[in-house]
Amino acid sequence: MSRLVNQQDLEFLLFDMFSAGALQHYPRYADYDTETIHSMLSTAQGLAEDYFLPHFQKADAQEPQFDGDSVTTIPELKQAWQQFADAGFLAARQSHEQGGLQMPALVNMACQSYFMAANPATAAYPFLTSAAANVIQAFGSREQQQRYLPAMFSGRFAGTMALTEPAVGSSLGDLTTKATAARDGTYRIKGQKMYISGGDQDLTENIVHLVLARIEGAPIGVKGISMFIVPKFLVNEDGSLGARNDVALAGLLHKMGYRGTTSTVLNFGEQDQCVGYLVGEPNRGLEYMFKMMNEARIGVGLGAAMIGYRGYLESLAYAKERPQGRAPDNKDPSTAAIPIIEHADVKRMLISQKTYVEGSLALCLLAARLVDEDEAGGDADAAILLDLLTPIVKSYPSYYGPRANDLAIQVLGGSGYIREYPVEQCYRDNRLNPIHEGTHGIQGLDLLGRKLWQQQGKGQKLLLRRIHKTLAEVRTIPELAPLADRYEQALQPLLQHILVAGERLQAGEIKPTLAQASVFLDVMGTYVVAWLWLDMARLAKVKAEQDDSFNDFTQGKVAAAKHFMQWELTQAESALASLNQFASGWDQIAPEWL
Repeated sequence: MSRLVNQQDLEFLLFDMFSAGALQHYPRYADYDTETIHSMLSTAQGLAEDYFLPHFQKADAQEPQFDGDSVTTIPELKQAWQQFADAGFLAARQSHEQGGLQMPALVNMACQSYFMAANPATAAYPFLTSAAANVIQAFGSREQQQRYLPAMFSGRFAGTMALTEPAVGSSLGDLTTKATAARDGTYRIKGQKMYISGGDQDLTENIVHLVLARIEGAPIGVKGISMFIVPKFLVNEDGSLGARNDVALAGLLHKMGYRGTTSTVLNFGEQDQCVGYLVGEPNRGLEYMFKMMNEARIGVGLGAAMIGYRGYLESLAYAKERPQGRAPDNKDPSTAAIPIIEHADVKRMLISQKTYVEGSLALCLLAARLVDEDEAGGDADAAILLDLLTPIVKSYPSYYGPRANDLAIQVLGGSGYIREYPVEQCYRDNRLNPIHEGTHGIQGLDLLGRKLWQQQGKGQKLLLRRIHKTLAEVRTIPELAPLADRYEQALQPLLQHILVAGERLQAGEIKPTLAQASVFLDVMGTYVVAWLWLDMARLAKVKAEQDDSFNDFTQGKVAAAKHFMQWELTQAESALASLNQFASGWDQIAPEWL
């Protein structure tokens, strides 16, 4: 079995749970029959195992270096980048007319899962580039598209998003980077950005920064933010490189994980000559950037899921091979030691990991399926549901992926925290994801403060409709019917809590209500993943009836669903009850008390 992802699980999710074969019915995806999808998955797996996985630990140990003039990365990184680009994955989602593969979001995400599991730090460069290109494709002028996109899709240029500033962080309305109009219709950008992933490197000829800045005279706050294309090198009309732009690398930041991805501090306009090109209309930059950010948030969720998945498979393989101890009721020291996977506590840690990572992967693929239903199928309801779920898709894997990696280290014992085994690096890499693209707290505020109530709560209704449909289907299987009853019983307090929270917000009790946002996000994420586990268990039972070879796979899914209902959902219920009792406790704590 691959230690990147369980192929049987991935194909089960793709074809049985999310009906990848039916995507062919959308005209845009007419070429994507089952054989083509399998071919794309095989290509992705091969590239991930041959070009990304081998330097997983080397890129961590030999971080990018900056000599004051240029950045140097290990040569394997550039080779992986070019292989990825040559295979067409940078332009996978683009139309054939754009030179793309016109790949469904669901299939693309399944392919990306291999790269994320093999080497998330190297996979970050193409991930950011594709997301930046998508923004230019959606909002850039025809001239901007023609000048930048072919080079980005071919791998000549990379892309970044430059939002964060040293004194601003996530409060983007307070950003200070300025844009001054020039006579030729361009702008001069001046300011500093930090934590810019991929902000400088030696992989590509050029780097296209998408920079948020405020045009002089624009309104204060988020309503006055505009977006600009700021290339490292100016680009001539024929696509060749022109003069070096006034973008300077101030230094590299040294992270806990993702060490192969440069994290940079960039100075724009030190010489007052930083040329920027306005994307779309003035003062709509944050709106445009959210297209990239929402895509990135789902991508971060996938990355967290797959790093967790990698750790789970590594610890599972170790547990099967490592002999130690005997059964508690065996007092005979002359008997052979048993594999540690036979010990109940190791099984507990492995089944916990399984529920976290397989549930997280299902959640991410659900998001991708909703993208396809919206973009290729024209289903507006899918877009509304995706908007509601995006904070959960980002945050649930980011919270429980590292938990899975923590358990993987524990399964390996003393071997878990030494660098000779990959699980300690998996943990370090994954610990960044609760912060990437908006912290857990920000996602909680987004969910409880905004997403639940948009369009008169239509997203809630759409989600409940799908949940109730699953419950009805699960009840047709006698073994699983009690799980459906258990879930429905647990669902009522959640719905009541949402109702009360909405009433409190309408009554003006904003601060004490939103003080609970992070915990509520965790609770709701657990409920959503519990629903997915019910559906996975149901479909696995159906699969086993059709094919006896799926028996062990099915039993694993059912055992995981039962574990999730008994332990994870119970803890979510407890947290929900505590929230109801605690009311505004955190908001009332004075800073002087801490």
